[in-house]
Amino acid sequence: MGALSSYPVLLVEDKDSLRAMLRHALEAQGHTVVEARDECEAVQRLGQSRPAVVLTDLKLPVGDGFGVLRAAKEMDPELPVVVMTAYGGIQDAVTAMKEGAMDFLAKPVDPDHLLLMVERAIAQRRMLAEYYLLKEELAERRGAPRILGEDPKLRQVSQQLHRAAGTDATVLLEGESGTGKELFARALHVLSPRAAGPFVAINCAAIPETLLETELFGHEKGAFTGAVARKPGRFELAHRGTLFLDEIGELPISLQPKILRALEEKRFERVGGTQSLHVDIRVVAATNRNLKARVAERQFREDLYFRLSVFPIRIPPLRDRPTDIVILARHFVEKFCRDQNKKPLTLAQSALIDLQAYPWPGNVRELQNCLERAVILADGDTIHGRHLNLSFAQAPAVVSAQSPWEQVDLSGTLSEALRRTTIEVERRKIEEMHKACGGDPQRTAEELQISYKTLLQKLKEYQIS
Repeated sequence: MGALSSYPVLLVEDKDSLRAMLRHALEAQGHTVVEARDECEAVQRLGQSRPAVVLTDLKLPVGDGFGVLRAAKEMDPELPVVVMTAYGGIQDAVTAMKEGAMDFLAKPVDPDHLLLMVERAIAQRRMLAEYYLLKEELAERRGAPRILGEDPKLRQVSQQLHRAAGTDATVLLEGESGTGKELFARALHVLSPRAAGPFVAINCAAIPETLLETELFGHEKGAFTGAVARKPGRFELAHRGTLFLDEIGELPISLQPKILRALEEKRFERVGGTQSLHVDIRVVAATNRNLKARVAERQFREDLYFRLSVFPIRIPPLRDRPTDIVILARHFVEKFCRDQNKKPLTLAQSALIDLQAYPWPGNVRELQNCLERAVILADGDTIHGRHLNLSFAQAPAVVSAQSPWEQVDLSGTLSEALRRTTIEVERRKIEEMHKACGGDPQRTAEELQISYKTLLQKLKEYQIS
């Protein structure tokens, strides 16, 4: 973030004379001022100018100051907002402060008081930015993973992560596969007071339902055939640290009540045991599924959903932050050249254009696999578009206007046509995902949400290598 003084003050006031007076007072002190007359204009200016402070009247001809306040906080939860109100509207100002306003000014506005308040808001914002930078620097020294990117959406996620890290609230990381949810969970752990404790992760989709309960809660000796000794579960292993429940949306409905109790009471029993164990843990969960939809389908308990989503953080897909694609691509090329003991490679302009044009359905994970493969394939000192092997690059130059259904073989009976179509869709989906996962069958099985054994059978059946 640059010097905050270079960021403007957004002034929202419908009375031209008052707005002009306040603008002159602010500009005389070296501040840049962006003006708006109502809520609609203010919301537009917020996105365009990214101000350091918002100064808004509560009563506006279109909308009101509360709408400006909410829009500002939605864009950036740390953005300081000062509200102005007539003497009779002090109660409204108090309500605005409860909703997140930093302070209020009573009209008629004293310019000196205004300038003091703006300076204080900017100083507070600067201190917060420095605090975040120092915290990140300390976290990196402790081994926190680096989260690369400069997109405003990613910066907002980073701010939310810092806010959550200082608390023990349960955090729900939502985002598509490959967006780096475990990376964010590890960063959250290292930024938290629990950094010295263990970080224990478990993928709820990768473990068979029959084994998941013992993996989570452990078991006593003799609890079932083969249980020759007591085994602690992930909840125990995470004591005084962080437990990361990945793909929580795949948690079997039969196991959800026990998870709910463990989250609420921090108590559970091992499988086959009667002793109630207490643990001191912080839970971070992640999902690529729409949990609200799962609740509506009665596949996920509503009370567990509310317990998990105390502090939800949505991680944007890579296609929604295109400016970060080049940053990440260059980082991965540098990393893989170093790992493979190859001389440094550069990305040709054609490769950069292809990278930014591709939609990245597999997100950062797919980009990483793509660049690792490109570094292996590049035989000179430059990575070109042909080395990326992106799926759209193999598409024919002329796209037929013919309906795709005209290319589907619908001959024979209904069951025969369905069987042929299903097999072809299954083959294409497995082949596409296997390629996106860099040929790693374990990752491919996780992404397709099928068992590892089933995937190996399908790869053999369809002759996919």
